[in-house]
Amino acid sequence: MRFYEFEARQIVERAGIPVTKYGFVTDAAEARKVAADIGGPTVIKSQVLTGGRMKAGGVKFADTPEEAEAHAADILELEIGGHMPKGVLVDPKAQVKQEYYASVVWDGTEKRPMLLFSDMGGIDIEEVAETHPDHVGRAHFSNLIPFSDYQAKQVVAQTGVTGRQLTRIVPILTRLARVFQDGDMTLAEINPLAELEDGSFVALDAHMEMENEARPRQKKLLADLGIGDEETREGHEPTPFEEAVAAIDAADHRGVIQGKDTGFHGNLGLVIGAGGGSLTLTDAVRSQGGKPANYSEIGGNPSVAKACGLAKEVLQKDGVEKIAVMMSIVSNTRVDIVARGVIKACLELGKDPAETIAVFRIPGAWEEEGAKILSKYGVEFNDRTTSMWDAAGEAVEKIPS
Repeated sequence: MRFYEFEARQIVERAGIPVTKYGFVTDAAEARKVAADIGGPTVIKSQVLTGGRMKAGGVKFADTPEEAEAHAADILELEIGGHMPKGVLVDPKAQVKQEYYASVVWDGTEKRPMLLFSDMGGIDIEEVAETHPDHVGRAHFSNLIPFSDYQAKQVVAQTGVTGRQLTRIVPILTRLARVFQDGDMTLAEINPLAELEDGSFVALDAHMEMENEARPRQKKLLADLGIGDEETREGHEPTPFEEAVAAIDAADHRGVIQGKDTGFHGNLGLVIGAGGGSLTLTDAVRSQGGKPANYSEIGGNPSVAKACGLAKEVLQKDGVEKIAVMMSIVSNTRVDIVARGVIKACLELGKDPAETIAVFRIPGAWEEEGAKILSKYGVEFNDRTTSMWDAAGEAVEKIPS
């Protein structure tokens, strides 16, 4: 789940990382009061769970409280990337001497957190890493052992930062790494971390993302931020497909299905599962020239109704020509139940299963029964002797180019 900037500011502030004297408001008149309390030029920032605020006009500078109020009124009515703002953050316009970048991200390849630091902040770290790699320091560390100042110092030193700046930055990075560890975060970022004209350091912006599965463990943190159990935090508004799949899943306690199609615009529908297997299969389809229409998860021994519901929603997506039904090796999801579900979906939509199911590759329990069901409708069953890569390739080949 994502946090708004004003929430991320609270998280880093509670961790002992210096921040500016900011205020979060939901009313333009309140923005004027905060700006008056700050007593100088301010920055008015839209609070939305998406990027591109500056380009969209969601960040404006004000010299007076009256100007801050006018800007806040405009921004509160401004939709950015399909999101209406939760409010605005009123921040002093800092006198910055130099901007730095600091973050901790989860490296899925290494299966460990990675600390990143750059003495070139305020811009995308990807751009800095590509054009000025010597200005980026990095190091992986354990998520189980408390992070130390020494580890932070080694990363900062890679960029050539020394002296007083090094001494003041190190504890900030250490606290940021501990926020990541203690808060079950997948991202903890400060950009920019600013050195002010007086030599002090403050976080001028912060971004935090937390594992959704960690919400039960982080109830106190969420309660302190005023985030209720029912509040979801996605980076986009759910599409009709995503809402439909979620409703099907919620209607039946047996097993689980999930569906995402934001950013997918292909012609091959995916009914896939087994956690990492789903990611592997999606990548395998793309790597072999296929165009996925969605991402999905099916598992935990779902009912026929759930398997059918997911398959129907995938088949009804615009542009979908065929579906690929694939999973990694599973032990608790019956092959025959998934087979019944996808066959039922095809028939209810008036489609020939043999022409609609590009590949069916699910090794696991009740394979023989599943194979019989598929055979009855002319669909070939692929067991574990067919690799996930080959199954994905077979599906791609059956889609007309």
